[in-house]
Amino acid sequence: MRQRTKLISTFKIIAGYGFSNLGDGLAALYSWYQPSGAAIMATEPVLTPTMAASVERNCYSFAAQKAARAIGRRYDTALRPTGLSNWQFTLLMMLVREEPPTISALAQYLATDRTTITANLKPLERRGLVIVQGDAEDRRVRRVVLSDEGRTLLTEAYPLWQQTQEAVARQLGKADQNAFLAAATALLG
Repeated sequence: MRQRTKLISTFKIIAGYGFSNLGDGLAALYSWYQPSGAAIMATEPVLTPTMAASVERNCYSFAAQKAARAIGRRYDTALRPTGLSNWQFTLLMMLVREEPPTISALAQYLATDRTTITANLKPLERRGLVIVQGDAEDRRVRRVVLSDEGRTLLTEAYPLWQQTQEAVARQLGKADQNAFLAAATALLG
């Protein structure tokens, strides 16, 4: 819609200056906007299927997203009998600590933000798997405690996770496992 409005405005400007044909009007408009004579189109890349294929082949973000979705689906399938997703399993595992973590610490562990953690804790809290409570020393700080029900479910889910972990490791091969984990760690920080 915005491009159409710009195009209509351009035609009105050209017509308003009395140019008899579009070519002359565009040339005048071009020289007014580009007094140096630099081509407008030269600053904008022309998108081609070759460029798109290059992004598909070489983009680190795209490759990581595809791999994360493929690997995540494997873990989700394995954990389905427990009613947990891969993300929920990981979140609950981050609660198995000497001291219950804060929501901020969970966000840091999981490389996300507090809002995402809070939203993802709600269904786990409704299921009775976690308890979100104020800190004993500072009530503004909220800590997340794994409930007995959550611990029982994680105990049931862990062997399913472990089987999938071993299957993915076999598929990667030992050398590739180390390289994969090293690359992922390097990109975090």
